[in-house]
Amino acid sequence: MRFRSLYRRIALTFSALILLFGGLCGGLDLVAAKNHQQEIIQRLSRGLAEHIAGHWPLTKGGEFDEKAVSELFHMLMVVNPSIELYLLDAKGTILAYDAPPGRVRLKEVDLSPVKALLDGESLPLKGDNPRRPDRREIFSATPLERDGQTVGYLYIVLAGDEYQRLAEDVWQGHVFQSALWTGAGALFLTLAAGLGLFSLVTRRLNALTQTIATFDDTNFDGTLQLDTAIQTSPDEIGRLAATFVRMAERIATQVQQIKAQDELRRQMVANVSHDLRTPLTSMQGYLETMLRKSDQLSLDEQQQYLQVAVRQSQRVTHLAQELFELAKLECEEVQPNFEQFSVQELIQDVVQKFELTARAKRVHIAAQLREAIPLVYADIAMIERVLTNLIDNALRHTPQGGHIELALHYKPGDKVVVRVEDSGTGIPDEHLPSLFERDSPLRNSPRKHPGGGLGLLITKRILELHGSTIEAFSAQGRGAMFTFCLPTAARA
Repeated sequence: MRFRSLYRRIALTFSALILLFGGLCGGLDLVAAKNHQQEIIQRLSRGLAEHIAGHWPLTKGGEFDEKAVSELFHMLMVVNPSIELYLLDAKGTILAYDAPPGRVRLKEVDLSPVKALLDGESLPLKGDNPRRPDRREIFSATPLERDGQTVGYLYIVLAGDEYQRLAEDVWQGHVFQSALWTGAGALFLTLAAGLGLFSLVTRRLNALTQTIATFDDTNFDGTLQLDTAIQTSPDEIGRLAATFVRMAERIATQVQQIKAQDELRRQMVANVSHDLRTPLTSMQGYLETMLRKSDQLSLDEQQQYLQVAVRQSQRVTHLAQELFELAKLECEEVQPNFEQFSVQELIQDVVQKFELTARAKRVHIAAQLREAIPLVYADIAMIERVLTNLIDNALRHTPQGGHIELALHYKPGDKVVVRVEDSGTGIPDEHLPSLFERDSPLRNSPRKHPGGGLGLLITKRILELHGSTIEAFSAQGRGAMFTFCLPTAARA
């Protein structure tokens, strides 16, 4: 709970890393400084044992003079308290030294480091410390020869007990304490600067988060009210903020569209309910009349009642089919099956299908196919549905003696323009913008047809699936004209 915020997590992680890094660097510096100091001492004192052996006699009558050696070692250790001198035989056994009884715990010194030093290997080299068997220290050594043979070694520990005691006291001295406090201050300043920078970064993230939360509280209405400095920042946070702004605008637009679509769906459900109620009520009334008064009605009256009920049933069936077809198109359950076909032949077939109906209504229907039109690339069944809807709509609004004309025109850019024009009652200008929407004025017309005004909505959705649109041109009392485009097979 305490470290849920991003800044606190970053601060805690950064502080731990700084302290860990500072401690690691400090430890490595101490080790490196100690090794460097030991290397310098060993380099400076590398020839110390050889110099002592060359200037002070350590033997008398061919044997080691233990008294003279002890006095010499005592004098040298007084002059340089940091060293400890030992006389070894050829196997490393300690023969002589100057130390209080019991201080020297080893009886033999490992000669491997001594030989490595004499062979010139890289420094620092550490050997046994006879006073402290658990530690190894830097040393100087030289062989003692007699008649060309090595009879022993002069072994000098360069960092003896006195040196170690003084070194431990130095760590508590002023210089070391000053360096320690300087390092701690540098770590603190680095930590403070880093936390300050992280605060600046997370402050903008917090502002962005709060703005998005506010946008969420408003049910994604409006836009993100972000600081201009955050949006125009060239870093990742600025780009993130700009992306959120664009996303919020898109979400707000889509939410408004969803609300509008939802409202249209409600209106459509209400309209469809009204459309269904009228024929169902009429059909139910006639059927109930026949059921109750079947013995009182003549055969002609019964036939008349049955015909009315069948017409109303057909009206309900037609409306249900259109609703089902529209639902599948809007859910993209049905996808076009594209193929190449001749649109001229399709128009001729559709015109022939409506010829008898048009003749019965005394309306002339014809297709003007004068120019050569290339094959189109579309779903032939869907395009037939579009033409059927447009012609059926034109027949219902064209009075006797009128005409309906279908025409094709090849448009540069490999498109074929299809035109359906009638000489009917026309469409008022104020109704044209919403003619192909759910709230089409045809649905509120007193001359409502059995489909409930869904034909144009289905037509628009089919053409949208083909990547095309439909346009309507009309004036009150002067007929209407619908046009749409289809891609040619060459363009596809």
